[in-house]
Amino acid sequence: MSYVTQNWSFDPVAIVMVLTVLAHEIGLARLARRSRASSQRSRRLRSLAFYVGLLTLGLAIMSPLDYWSDNYFFVHMIDHLLLAFLAPILIVVGAPWVPLQFCLPVRARRAVGKFFYLSAGTSGLRAVGRFLRSPVFAVIFFNFVMVFWHIPSVYDAAETHQLIHIWLMHTSFVVAGILFWLQIIPSHPMRPTKGPVWQAGAILTTNVIMTIMAMSMSILTSSSWYRVYDHVPGVTMTPFTDQQIGAAILWVCGDFWALPMLFVVIRRALENDGSMGDLVDRVFRSRHEDLEITAVHRTRRGA
Repeated sequence: MSYVTQNWSFDPVAIVMVLTVLAHEIGLARLARRSRASSQRSRRLRSLAFYVGLLTLGLAIMSPLDYWSDNYFFVHMIDHLLLAFLAPILIVVGAPWVPLQFCLPVRARRAVGKFFYLSAGTSGLRAVGRFLRSPVFAVIFFNFVMVFWHIPSVYDAAETHQLIHIWLMHTSFVVAGILFWLQIIPSHPMRPTKGPVWQAGAILTTNVIMTIMAMSMSILTSSSWYRVYDHVPGVTMTPFTDQQIGAAILWVCGDFWALPMLFVVIRRALENDGSMGDLVDRVFRSRHEDLEITAVHRTRRGA
C-alpha cells in the first residue's frame, strides 16, 4: 500500500493544469448561454475526457510512478505510454480548443483572433502551425520522439538532468502524441485531413516501429542498455530483466492502443465504401492509378 500512498510529489505543472481547468469551465459557461441543451451535453461529455487526460498527465509526472521510474526501467515505460498515448488521446477526444478560446472576453477574443488569423505580421506563425499540423509531419515527429528518447545515451542524459527529463522529454511526448492523434481522432472543430486508409497505415507503421524497439531491447540483445539503472541502491532486480519487462510492456501495450484504433478506422472506411471488398478495391485501384501516372510522367520525360 505504501507504494501507492507514498512518494507523491508536487510539480508547477499542476498549477498550469488547474488554471487550464478553470479557463475551460469559464469557456463552457459562456458557450452555454448561446447553445442548445444537446450541444451543452456534448461539450460536457468531451470536457470529462479532457479532464481525465489532464489527470493522467498529473499521475505520470507527480504520482509514485514518476518516483519509481528512477529505479525501474519498466515503470518508466508505463510513464511514457501514459504521456504519449493515453493522455493525448483523452485530450484530443476532449476537444478543449473552442472552450479555451471562449474563456476570454469578446473584445479580447476578437483581438487575438484578428492578430493570429488575419494579421500580415503573423503569416509566418500560421505557416508554422500548418506545418506542425500536417499529417506527414505528425506521424514522423511522433515516431522520431519515441525512438530518440530511447537511444541509450539520450535516455541516460535525460535521467541525470531533470530539466531535460521534465521539460524536453515529457513535453515532447505529450505534444507529439496530441499532434499524432489529431490525425486519427476528430477533435471539434478540427477533423483529420487524411482518409481511413491513410490513418490505418499510420497506425500500423507506428506499431511496427514500437514492436521493433521492443524487440531490440529484449530478444535482440543480451545486455542492459541504460547505465542509469546499473547498481541502483535497494534494487535487487537485474537491469537486463528490468529492461526486458519494460520492452514487454512497450510491445503488449502497443497492441492495446493499435488494435482498437485500427478497428475504428477500418469501420470508418467501411462506412465510406460500403464493404470490405469495395475498400480493398479502392486501395488497389488507387495504387494502380498512381503507377499509371508515374508511367505517364516517365514517358513524357523520355520523349
